[in-house]
Amino acid sequence: MFSGIEFANPGFFWLMLIIPLMLAWYIWRNSKLQGSLSMSAVKGFSLAKRNGYAILRHYGIALRILALMALIIALARPQSAFSWQNSTTEGIDIVIATDISGSMLAEDLKPNRLEAGKNIAIDFIKGRPEDRIGLVIFSGESFTQCPLTIDHDVLINLFSDISNGMVEDGTAIGMGLATAVNRLKDSEAKSKVVILLTDGSNTTGSIPPLTAAEIAKQMKVRVYTIGVGTKGYAPYPVKTPFGTQYQQVPVTIDEGVLSKIAGITGGKYFRATNNEKLKEIYQQIDKLERAKIAVTQYHKKTERFLPFALIALVLLLLEFLLRNTVFKGALT
Repeated sequence: MFSGIEFANPGFFWLMLIIPLMLAWYIWRNSKLQGSLSMSAVKGFSLAKRNGYAILRHYGIALRILALMALIIALARPQSAFSWQNSTTEGIDIVIATDISGSMLAEDLKPNRLEAGKNIAIDFIKGRPEDRIGLVIFSGESFTQCPLTIDHDVLINLFSDISNGMVEDGTAIGMGLATAVNRLKDSEAKSKVVILLTDGSNTTGSIPPLTAAEIAKQMKVRVYTIGVGTKGYAPYPVKTPFGTQYQQVPVTIDEGVLSKIAGITGGKYFRATNNEKLKEIYQQIDKLERAKIAVTQYHKKTERFLPFALIALVLLLLEFLLRNTVFKGALT
């Protein structure tokens, strides 16, 4: 019953000493209340039926003791133990680095490039439950939205929350890649991958994209680059005093640099011109080789006192009802 359970306040178990005192008091009280009667013969009582209440009347003290025990256990605050389990699983370490600059709001992908990239990447994450995956976002600067984790529910929630405007606008591809590579520096996985998605060319940042690629190569990180956007021009929403209007803006993906990044690191460059093409790209990346990595799974403490508190309450209510109905007037 208490397997894997520990108690936050074990000192309350000293209250269990009250139970033998209760029993001793109950026995003493019963002996004082019992009278004596002298009879010349007991033959007249030999055929009398035994009254079951004579035994059942002691259920009062039994219910009180059980209720007290349950209450003491509840006060001791049983909790599921905080534990961990080391295991080996099939997978690789992957960091997704995604562009969230203003141009990602263009609507050549539906509903726009940013949302399409989020939705399709989340489907990709769901399809790789054994991998540790992290998330880096970049625009005018870059930062880690989620470090490498096997807890994909947390990762997906953080991925869903990203939006344009979280950082200064711009396109710092080199910084985004460098941050992603930095998240993998301590990884012991045999296979380390960055998926870099952008719709533009490097316009800011202190680290050039090809320098970041060389760093990735030295750290044996393979980079798959994705240029997202149609050919030519794309509709871009612009807010005006008359509401949202659309302008046709040129698509300026630096495919040359993205191809070089992939080539330097042993990865591959992809071009996603629509939602379906982006899905196909992630499906291709999904076929990456897998390697064994060590995973430590943690379990949080969970309070378990409520069932015992409820049991104590039910037992006390039951004792009260019996004492005032079935056993009313009986010795309890």
